[in-house]
Amino acid sequence: MPFPHRLPDQLRPNLRLVFVGTAASTRSAELGHYYAHPGNRFWRAIQEAGITPRRYQPGEFASLIELGIGFTDLSKSGAGMDHQIAAETIDVPGFRAKIEKYRPRTIAFTSKKAASLFYGRPSAAIALGRQKRDESLPEIFVLPSPSGAASGHWTLEPWRELARWIAA
Repeated sequence: MPFPHRLPDQLRPNLRLVFVGTAASTRSAELGHYYAHPGNRFWRAIQEAGITPRRYQPGEFASLIELGIGFTDLSKSGAGMDHQIAAETIDVPGFRAKIEKYRPRTIAFTSKKAASLFYGRPSAAIALGRQKRDESLPEIFVLPSPSGAASGHWTLEPWRELARWIAA
């Protein structure tokens, strides 16, 4: 089902951090805001971990660019839960091109699923937290999904690890 409003990339050169999801949730696509579902922990997590100085609302996502924080997704045309995203809408080469163009210091996948699509490995083979360094890429972190649907795997610690890294 096509949505009239897609989530725009929130990118510019040399950001300190870019959050990368698989695709917009249905709610985010409808509203045009990242992590917009009320059950999503994203906005609470980045404040509690110390990444942002206060709790932002989904409609304020664009203002995080002033903090050096950007947003994108691997699928810019799909929307829904990860298992609902059509494989052909996942654009890893397009994402890599954005990273090369904008050169953020750090990228953080907001789910193991997004990281598994990027790395081409099963989610089970991917650890949370800071990943082994690849000199051709920014520093990479994999965070537990803040989605309410992933509650059983939730931990704030990898978010805190990310906060410590970007503050350094």
